[in-house]
Amino acid sequence: MPVVGAGVANATPGGTCKSATVQYRLVGADGGVVGEDWTSQGGFRSWDTVPGPVEVRLAPGQKVADGCKYPVSLAEYTTEGPNWATSGRQTMVDKATVYLTAADVAGDDDAKRTWQKLAVKLPDCYGQIDLYGDDVAYDGKTGEGHGPAPYQPDGVNTPYHLIAAWNGGEKECADSPPESPSPTPTPSEPTPSTPAGSTPPAEETTPPPTPKPSATPPTTPDVPPLSSKPPVTPEPSSSDSTPPLAETGAGAPVGLIAGGAAVVIALGAGAVFAARSRRS
Repeated sequence: MPVVGAGVANATPGGTCKSATVQYRLVGADGGVVGEDWTSQGGFRSWDTVPGPVEVRLAPGQKVADGCKYPVSLAEYTTEGPNWATSGRQTMVDKATVYLTAADVAGDDDAKRTWQKLAVKLPDCYGQIDLYGDDVAYDGKTGEGHGPAPYQPDGVNTPYHLIAAWNGGEKECADSPPESPSPTPTPSEPTPSTPAGSTPPAEETTPPPTPKPSATPPTTPDVPPLSSKPPVTPEPSSSDSTPPLAETGAGAPVGLIAGGAAVVIALGAGAVFAARSRRS
């Protein structure tokens, strides 16, 4: 359902932007809306037909300052099963990213506006499509701009900032790992027969617990802004770091110092003359 009363997104004087709420809708090849119109509803959904392009915008009622950007990505994976619990190993096939700004906030005259659109290669086998709020490629590679691939068995719940996801498919993918072959039995020595009446009682075995259905990763329509670099700290100027030199200019009290020295010399000479006069 459309979001009403979305949170406020703005920018501080230092350039740090707050999170913003994203809306999306599926569109067909003819540009018509497929299914429900603009929504921020998340969760995992099963597809009857593979979802096509996705249009995105920022929900109405938000104040976004100039310079704030919100990356939104759409990624397509092949999987080992048609839902999250059976998805197993996921392999990224395609990814697209757009950046929403203040120009993408919904308003009163939306019928005449064009919204940014995301489209990826459509899977022809078991797959998952993720809509999420950053520009990282969660493909299992290392380095800047890459992150861990989703993997349900180990609880790797990527992508982060997931908005919504779709699962489906009717057949295994060509790159799915082959099933492990059954081991060939090894010939063994014949087991001696047990005399009648001496058969040991069978041990009671506890059946393995039935695995519980796996909860799907959490989703949220609120996405963080594109990170901005911190301002460069200015280096201290020479006036701030250099200690002041001794004052030797015209403003220094040189005359007073010289005059005081002359008085001390004169007093000393007078004392010597008086001492010599007493001896004579």
